[in-house]
Amino acid sequence: MDYQQKLQKLLFTVSEKKASDLHLSDSHPPILRIHGQLTPLIKEEILSGEDTRGLAFALMKEDQRERFLQKKEIDFSYSLGKEARFRVNAFLEMGNIAVALRLIPNKIQTIAELSLPPILHQFTKSKQGFVLITGPSGQGKSTTLAALIDEINHTRFSHIITIEDPIEYIFKDDKSIVDQREVYSDTLSFARALKSTFRQDPDVIMVGEMRDPVTMATAITAAETGHLVFATLHTNSAAQTVHRIVDSFPPGQQDQIRAQLSGSLLGVVSQRLIPRIKGGLIPACEVMLQTPAIANLIRENKIHEIPLVIDTSTELGMISLNRSLANLVKDKKISLEDARNYSLNLIELENLIKR
Repeated sequence: MDYQQKLQKLLFTVSEKKASDLHLSDSHPPILRIHGQLTPLIKEEILSGEDTRGLAFALMKEDQRERFLQKKEIDFSYSLGKEARFRVNAFLEMGNIAVALRLIPNKIQTIAELSLPPILHQFTKSKQGFVLITGPSGQGKSTTLAALIDEINHTRFSHIITIEDPIEYIFKDDKSIVDQREVYSDTLSFARALKSTFRQDPDVIMVGEMRDPVTMATAITAAETGHLVFATLHTNSAAQTVHRIVDSFPPGQQDQIRAQLSGSLLGVVSQRLIPRIKGGLIPACEVMLQTPAIANLIRENKIHEIPLVIDTSTELGMISLNRSLANLVKDKKISLEDARNYSLNLIELENLIKR
């Protein structure tokens, strides 16, 4: 089999069918994810372990193959000419290679085009502080982050540095200078690259993912010292995000981290992608904004009270996940059943929809 040719055909199919992901694994045909649903390409042959190995290696450069064979898993990006880019994760399962590819659209969509809450524009106007985009895997965090960074790129004269693993969206310099650094290709780690940014005169820093306490601490310090910092975390809510950051540090450092967060955290956006009634996906978002009340709760370790403040601060622009879901149901954009599936408090959701 000509694996390079087979690969090109599959990647073009992803683009044509408007799929978000392509999965390649032993004993299965290639499988697409379309509007959140897994869809096998039944006209394609079932892949063998040899096929998945051939397709995986057709995606990789020589140094990436070496790193994969050593580490047994790897993240990287792959460009299909000017047609499309993909974020790729290759890994071993029961001794065979499997691959998950995520399509990265060429065009960076705006906050409005993504149907995100307009209050997010507020983050792009800030000069310093810490903004976190959170949610489970595959819920559009990178796309939201790209929209925020690109809005700054088009509206402000700033030096933007991104640290990613791998680089996903490619930014085209407009009013800003955007320097994009890829972990392993351009730097050895998130923490090392983030520490180096202090000598690179940035105004805005984007950290693709905060994976360890060193990266978290450096990001918070960067936000405190006059930079606007954006990052992502795999957490389910604003309160859980604060908990996750604080709990990543030893007990003796937690008071200091809470104090730093209370002063530097501009906001947390926690999002889910919900199936639209008319097809496609739409985000439901919880949005927490920094206010004296929120800062107080973080500093005094009363994080469990954050959801109540979010719920009662709608006039300030904050949004609870249930309110976001209820509004989408009322606007006939998502079904009640899907809203229930994503809600963390069904009784409250029902009450909000009835109002």
